[in-house]
Amino acid sequence: MIRVLVADDQAAVRAGLVLILRSAPDIEVAGEAADGLEAVELARRLRPDVVLMDVRMPRLDGISATGELTALGVDVLVLTTFDVDEYVFGALRAGAAGFLLKDIDADRLIEAVRTVAAGEGILAPAVTRRLIREFAARPGRPAAPLASPPPGPAELTPRERQVLGCLGEGLSNAQIAARLNMAETTAKTHVSRILAKLGLRSRVQAAILAQELALQGPAEDAIGRTDREPDR
Repeated sequence: MIRVLVADDQAAVRAGLVLILRSAPDIEVAGEAADGLEAVELARRLRPDVVLMDVRMPRLDGISATGELTALGVDVLVLTTFDVDEYVFGALRAGAAGFLLKDIDADRLIEAVRTVAAGEGILAPAVTRRLIREFAARPGRPAAPLASPPPGPAELTPRERQVLGCLGEGLSNAQIAARLNMAETTAKTHVSRILAKLGLRSRVQAAILAQELALQGPAEDAIGRTDREPDR
């Protein structure tokens, strides 16, 4: 079961989200919070797999709460009505694993919770387009070769740099595994190591870093049986 904590200051919205989540056989609503402070307190006690987080809440806003929760190792999926840059980039900097708008339909919301619980990241299409525009608007620079390690508190192995490049393309663990000819569990392990080495809180942050460094994953047709690198 995926244990979810729902944080929203509007009781009617919380009730609707809880109703949607409880319709899924593999999701359990572990608790409800009316503000960010209560969300952090309940998450410490209940240890949910995912916190569904609103942004504008009293006492402690959703962005600040997200930062505290991700520091505790809790995955946060931000769900808000307000599609503004301040909230989008604030949530991603705080380590949110996903950012969605409240106009999402019930089936997609349930699937998004499953995606985040599985260790993946998810963004609303409008948010993805905004990120692409943000990077496209920056001065161009040549792509960094995969052999050059990106800056960070520790160097990445060549394989980890390939995985980071795949994250920058928005690939899931399963897609990374297929691209790099490795097991999905191995891909997930590489992602976890990358986050730890680079001091990042979410794969979304890793994807943004990969785009900033102009890292790209290897092309599918460039990986053959004769040149596969052993997983490390």
